[in-house]
Amino acid sequence: MLIPPALFVADALLCGLIIWKVPYTEIDWTAYMEQVSQILSGERDYTKIRGGTGPLVYPAAHVYIYTGLYHLTNEGRNILLAQQLFAGLYMVTLGVVMGCYWQAKAPPYLFPLLILSKRLHSIFVLRCFNDCFAVLFLWLAIFFLQRRNWQAGALLYTLGLGVKMTLLLSLPAVGIILFLGSGSFVTTLQLAATMGLVQVLIGVPFLAHYPTEYLSRAFELSRQFFFKWTVNWRFVGEEAFLSKGFALTLLALHVLVLAIFVTTRWIKPARKSLVQLISPVLLAGKPPLTGPEHRAAARDVTPRYILTTIMSANAVGLLFARSLHYQFYAYVAWSTPFLLWRAGLHPILVYLLWAVQEWAWNVFPSTPVSSAVVVGVLGVSVAGVWFGAREEWEPGTKSSSKKEEAAMR
Repeated sequence: MLIPPALFVADALLCGLIIWKVPYTEIDWTAYMEQVSQILSGERDYTKIRGGTGPLVYPAAHVYIYTGLYHLTNEGRNILLAQQLFAGLYMVTLGVVMGCYWQAKAPPYLFPLLILSKRLHSIFVLRCFNDCFAVLFLWLAIFFLQRRNWQAGALLYTLGLGVKMTLLLSLPAVGIILFLGSGSFVTTLQLAATMGLVQVLIGVPFLAHYPTEYLSRAFELSRQFFFKWTVNWRFVGEEAFLSKGFALTLLALHVLVLAIFVTTRWIKPARKSLVQLISPVLLAGKPPLTGPEHRAAARDVTPRYILTTIMSANAVGLLFARSLHYQFYAYVAWSTPFLLWRAGLHPILVYLLWAVQEWAWNVFPSTPVSSAVVVGVLGVSVAGVWFGAREEWEPGTKSSSKKEEAAMR
């Protein structure tokens, strides 16, 4: 019970020490401020909004957040205040992550791994990336979904998606959780409509004037990535990395593995196959589950089921991502310990794999070996959770064993 608070205090002191002793690293902050300045000057065409590192390629919630930071930090010039704000953001996110782990009954030995990442501290307090806000919204969404507050969870998730489209990787899992957990197909549709409406409202200032430009840039799916910045696919070589065949292969594998998780794991609480769920809707316009069936499924949507499902979807997406950059570790670092534990690995192996992953993400520039480690640990996480956590998705099973409950005590 005392371990998470003690670690939290220790990490707060560490963040202060980092800001005091480690020089700030400029990467995207100035570009964010330049883009905000253009928007405040009246520009609404996303194709014309640029910064020193390139065009604006994030949805409008990102713009609103960094507009606030623009005003708070004297148009971005007060870097120290920005770092302090991001340190606070890091601590809030860490607290939410610990809360999610606790609700999922994760064992205490996992908690130290949540504060030990050098790269994660760098992403927050030394570089001020927008991924930090997207990650906060994702974990807040998980926290409220675990507490069965479906409206708040859906709203927070779509706000995070409005910051950065990386959260799309978790969308299949979030959709299934809302469907199974909310207890009603109509409620699920209402939640989905609310999420869509929020995205529209977020983008209104840009959609009203340049809708095509906004959608094509803020949610661009065909972006070309540079080989020199890749963290995950260095070992395949530049020619393969840039090839269309490689991109299509990754997409096909992503879809295939997602389909395997959906059909063999995530929808198990429904006690029906995917075909049996879809058929009533398509053929007769009826809900896929009756009232009693939906209530039975909802009982199996436990806090651990929710965290395992969303983090496994996230890991699948990252495993087959076209290219990962260093800031993407924000989506990896806090999920890996939980997934490795759910894979049933011994604590020593959990710590060992976490350590080699941390090493790989701190190698700059990436090498064939470090990139292979990045992909390898993600692969172990995905395969391990599919095999090791299969009982989590079986209907009617207990959320934790007696041994796990004892470990928690």
